[in-house]
Amino acid sequence: MTSRGESRNKILHTASRLFQLQGYHATGLNQIVKESGAPKGSLYHYFPNGKEELAIEAVTYTGKIIEDIIQNNMEKVSDPIEAIQLFIQETASQFDYTESIQGIPVGLLASETALISEPLRIACMKVFKRWEGAFTRKLLQNGFSEEKASKLGTLINSMIEGGIILCLTSKDKTPLLLIAEQIPILVGKKG
Repeated sequence: MTSRGESRNKILHTASRLFQLQGYHATGLNQIVKESGAPKGSLYHYFPNGKEELAIEAVTYTGKIIEDIIQNNMEKVSDPIEAIQLFIQETASQFDYTESIQGIPVGLLASETALISEPLRIACMKVFKRWEGAFTRKLLQNGFSEEKASKLGTLINSMIEGGIILCLTSKDKTPLLLIAEQIPILVGKKG
């Protein structure tokens, strides 16, 4: 990878981390440049429309990382219930070491900006839909109807996102573990 591509990735990685830790409004472009170590000009080169464009790219960047993690978990285990439980349990394990939590910027940015930035709302929605799609595909591969798989994909992702908020506020992984325990009841029969 060229140093130009490395600068862009450093900026995206740093922005994602800072948006996660501080939120959209509390994170400044100067802080992102300083902490990424990238030249200031590269930020405006790669993100000429400023902070909102950078946040959209950070959401997309983080969304892809988490989508890959979900997909990897769905491929590790053939049983959809066990695969989904595995992903939720791995997500919960991040709360043992809160500095390593991944994927939170999407939920935080969505709740912080959805009513004030239509482009950011759409970016977050697209990421959530891709995550739901990974769960839906796993259920479809295991004989669930398209309608039921789609509804369950949305419900599972919604539960995980809500569980993450509860884990953050309680500084405890128990809410996600409780969700994982309930997946067999939720998924139930094919149909």
